[in-house]
Amino acid sequence: MMPVQQPTPSASWSRPAERIMAAINRDPLTAPHAVRNDALLAVLTAGLSVALGLFVDDGRRPDALGWALLLVSHVPLVWRRRSPVLVLLAVVACVVPYHFLEYTHTAATQAAYVALYTVAVTGRPLRTVLVGIGVITLSVSVMLTISAHEALGLLKASGWVVAVLFLGVDVRFYRQYVASIVERAERAERTREEEARRRVAEERLRIARDLHDLLAHSITLIGVQTSVAAHVLSADPERLDRETVAKALDDIAETCRGARGELRTTLEVLREHDSPDARGPLPGLDGLPDLAEAARLAGARVEQTVRIRQAPPAVGAAAYRIVQEALTNAVRHAGPEPAVRVDLVEREGALHLSVSDDGTGPAPGGTPGFGLVGMRERARTVGGTLDAGPRADGGFEVTAVLPLTKTGTGTTGTGTTGTGTTGTGTVGEGTG
Repeated sequence: MMPVQQPTPSASWSRPAERIMAAINRDPLTAPHAVRNDALLAVLTAGLSVALGLFVDDGRRPDALGWALLLVSHVPLVWRRRSPVLVLLAVVACVVPYHFLEYTHTAATQAAYVALYTVAVTGRPLRTVLVGIGVITLSVSVMLTISAHEALGLLKASGWVVAVLFLGVDVRFYRQYVASIVERAERAERTREEEARRRVAEERLRIARDLHDLLAHSITLIGVQTSVAAHVLSADPERLDRETVAKALDDIAETCRGARGELRTTLEVLREHDSPDARGPLPGLDGLPDLAEAARLAGARVEQTVRIRQAPPAVGAAAYRIVQEALTNAVRHAGPEPAVRVDLVEREGALHLSVSDDGTGPAPGGTPGFGLVGMRERARTVGGTLDAGPRADGGFEVTAVLPLTKTGTGTTGTGTTGTGTTGTGTVGEGTG
């Protein structure tokens, strides 16, 4: 049988302290069991007043009328939270004749103090000040009808009235302060939840864009390379160029391996439960030569020029994806053996990107895809702009301006020119 753990002394002391602090912090107008608690308070206060009436000698001992006035003055305290001012007036209505008949004065102060505290803790400071002035004035006026000496003594004792009122005002301000802290904490929690939802939505959009760019690029290249192999097999079966077929199949296998690697990197983000901000390695400007080489293998003649220092990771990733999408659409839509030019230049604190081709233009009535939308979203994510459309001398051009944060220096490089065999479509105009 397991021994029962006894509560430690500190824990047993902390529980009543927590209850007391909870009662102090709680709004008296919304506290549960208000009438029951106030009825209990009225009984306890009445018991204290009776004890003072019996054992304190600062007036004559109450008779039947005095006890009636003393006990009745505590009855309104049961409803002190609902109507604090009316309760105070009812208490005063019983206490004034009690003092006028010179019964034990100390015994009648308990109910008045509770009523004054309630008025101060539930109302505005201005009302508290006016009520305090009124109570002191009325009390002194009543005592003046008895004797000037008693009135002077009451005026000296009015500091207790002021102290009770200040206590009520102080507790009221403290409760307002605690309520404001709780409200700020709840608002901060709501803000964190909204921020978490926004981050999830942005991450989903980022993954969708990455998957779109990756699959569109890879599937397009695989389709073109497969067409090359099929063309070689069917063009002249008697003089089969096995070397060309083998090269086309190797290119397909290499494209599949690269796509599989990128797809694995992207999907790893979805499996990260412990690190919601994990985004995996971002592609950058150093991957542009691979994009150009893949487009050449698919039949495009690509000329690439890169004159830019090191770019921030987010800008480099956006530029990489924009170039990838533009090259994919050039291979797909720009016609046979399209000539594509890729330029990336740093100018006036921004990366100026341009991808143009000499293709035949988009097919009339074609259904637009998500290519241009995705590229514009990528440019906006880094504070840039993107334009795309037909060129005046034929073909299609995508231009983007991406702001740069100057962090370090890099190298300047120039790409090479390559040629291929086949391709179709216009850059940026719809991808599958």
